[in-house]
Order: sequence, then C-alpha cells, then structure tokens
Amino acid sequence: MLPRPPLDVIIAAPRGFCAGVDRAIRIVELALEKYGAPVYVRHEIVHNRFVVDRLRSMGAVFVDELDAIPGGAPVVFSAHGVPKAVPHEAAERGLEFLDATCPLVSKVHRQAERLVAAGRHILFIGHAGHPEVIGTLGQVLPGMMTLIETVADARAFDAANPDQLAYLTQTTLSVDDTAEIIGVLQGRFPTMRGPHSEDICYATSNRQAAVKAISAQCDAMLVIGAPNSSNSVRLAEVAERQGVRALLIQRASELDPAWLDGVRTLGITAGASAPELLVREVIDHLAQRFDVFEREDDGGIVERMVFKLPRGLEAA
Repeated sequence: MLPRPPLDVIIAAPRGFCAGVDRAIRIVELALEKYGAPVYVRHEIVHNRFVVDRLRSMGAVFVDELDAIPGGAPVVFSAHGVPKAVPHEAAERGLEFLDATCPLVSKVHRQAERLVAAGRHILFIGHAGHPEVIGTLGQVLPGMMTLIETVADARAFDAANPDQLAYLTQTTLSVDDTAEIIGVLQGRFPTMRGPHSEDICYATSNRQAAVKAISAQCDAMLVIGAPNSSNSVRLAEVAERQGVRALLIQRASELDPAWLDGVRTLGITAGASAPELLVREVIDHLAQRFDVFEREDDGGIVERMVFKLPRGLEAA
C-alpha cells in the first residue's frame, strides 16, 4: 500500500453554529417535546439541509406558507425573520406560533420601525430574495425602504429628500463589501443616519475574520455550508479575495478529490448554520486519502453569546 500524502489542515475558529442558530433549532426541538409531532416550520429553520432533515425526522414539517398548515396547529417562524403580516395571519387563523427569529435580526426590525416613525427613508443593504431581507422589508409599509445591493446601486440611488435618509443592513453580509457601500452612501448623503452599532452580526464578522487570519497559510479553503446560506457564501468569497481558491460544500461526499490536487495546506471553516459534526465528517473523509495533521487557529476570539428562549419553552 502506498503511503498517504501529507495534508496540513488548519481549522478556522470561530466557525459553525452561532447563538441565533442554536436558539432556533432548540425552539423546534422544544416545540416538538411540548406539542408532539407534527410541528410546522415556515421555511427552513436555518439554511442547512442536514439540520432540516434531522428535524424533519423528529416530526417537523417544513412549509412555504401558512396556508399549508391546518388550523390550530403549532408553527415556528424561521431564524431569518418574517414580514409583520405573517404573525398577524397566523393569529387570525388560530395558529399557535413561536418566533425563532434571531434576536439580532429582530433588533434590525425594531430599528426600521423607529426610523420610519421618525420620518426617515431607509436604505437597506442586502441581497434581494433572501428571507432576512424579505422579513425586514416587511416590517414597514411599501415605499419606506429601498434595497441597495451593490456599490452601483448606492451610486445610482436618487433621494427625494437627502436629509431624511438612514441605512440598515442584512446581518450576514460581507463586512468589506458592506463598508464600501456605506462609504459611498455616506459620501453622497452626509446627513444619513446609521445604526448605533453594526448590524452585521458578531458571528458573521468573526467567521470572516477567522478566514482572513488563516488564508495566507493555505493553498485552498473548504467552506462547509449550504449554497443558500448567505454567511457561508460570503466566507468562500472572503477566502478568494485573499487569493485562496475556495469551495463551498454541504457534506464530505460533495468533495471531488481532484480539487485537492497540489494542495499541501487546507483551510476549513463552516457557516453559522453548519453543525460541527459536518466539519468532523469532512476531516475524517480527508483522512481516508491523506496523512492529515490538523490544528485549530482561534485567533483569540471566544464567543459566549447566548440568546434566551421564548417564554413558555424554557421549562418544556
């Protein structure tokens, strides 16, 4: 038997589950304990197929809209947040609902309401079609927010009242891209009001910083996460901007061995909705072909954030 080639693996930290994802998954688990199956979940609770499939096996039923849920059934809203009309519809239909919206997303929702009440038009920096963006835009009346996706959008926006603008951002954006967009907007509209603290969540920022910290040592970067996970896609983009080729995969089985040709040092990270066991699965998969030497680079960042569960589930 030929000896396995060596492969240094640097595992970025922090990585994987954030406090908002932990909370959302736990809400579904506790709802199943409290109500029994089925518990309905509007959209994917988080953007990870493994997580969704596991909860489905426990009795969660994932639906696109509330009209697919029988009257009186329990329903959980996803971590990404929902338009304000959704809980109103749930209440009208007699559905018992639990809101698993990440508290950091809920904070953006509250900011949007306050800014609109103060007469501000909001420029919302985010990606069209993402559930978090749909949910945030749905917190205020149509026309009160304008979606800004790119620097080109920021340069092209025509303000009817430049002195009554404010901006907010999706929580899972590229830190660098967002800073560039905000810079353009602030240059054009100096009186534009911004949030008191950054809307991009701590977990998104920390995971991007961790990728930057190890990129210079790596020939390639594996990002474990779903293709519809905004924060996971951003991690791959961050690596590529550091000059490191990157690949986003959901499971070890998606890794083409040919992609690793010539790689001597491999970085691995995971999006905020990817469980740690998928990281271990990938490393075990690599160990079948390589003589793996792994080490973790934590950059000194330790995450201790914990979010409270909704009232009524704490003792479920």
